[in-house]
Amino acid sequence: MARSPGGSGGRNPRDRGRGRDGDEENELKDKLVTINRVAKVVKGGRRFAFAAIVVIGDQRGRVGHGAGKAREVPEAIRKATDAAKRGMIRVPLRDGRTLHHDVKGRFGAGKVTLRAAPAGTGIIAGGPMRAVFETLGVKDIVAKSVGTSNPHNMIKATFKALEQLNSPRMVATRRGKKVGDLLGRRDGTAADAAAEASA
Repeated sequence: MARSPGGSGGRNPRDRGRGRDGDEENELKDKLVTINRVAKVVKGGRRFAFAAIVVIGDQRGRVGHGAGKAREVPEAIRKATDAAKRGMIRVPLRDGRTLHHDVKGRFGAGKVTLRAAPAGTGIIAGGPMRAVFETLGVKDIVAKSVGTSNPHNMIKATFKALEQLNSPRMVATRRGKKVGDLLGRRDGTAADAAAEASA
């Protein structure tokens, strides 16, 4: 009995999960942070290309960034978007709107400070950092960038900070404790309510 190509049922292994990935890609929101024209000097003169930075996220805690360079603007944006999809990270959010705690990040000459904020604050951040938070799904945050204004370094410093975030559940799991034990027993009802909110 001859076996059909691609394993059982004639399905191509590359098609596995394609529908789910397609739905996921439709939910992703991308933002073009900056596009820059770069020149390469060759024998006959200068050859121009375009460099793009794109941030992509699902607005529910996943975000990624990427850079791409090509002779045409659409191709540079496509390359940057593909790179951003490959490097997405998951960030724990409190109540789906802000960070669990304050955090700092640094990359090269770029230094950023991210602070959790109460509801109604909005996104207080500039330029490239604002694009990251909007695609991530953060609604209330106060962010400050010190040092370079280079968008590459600002975005990478922001991602360095986001990678350091921990939720109470993550810390409790790592330490083998319950969330309520970490939040303190001064007020049991408040601790239980905070634990349920973080879960």
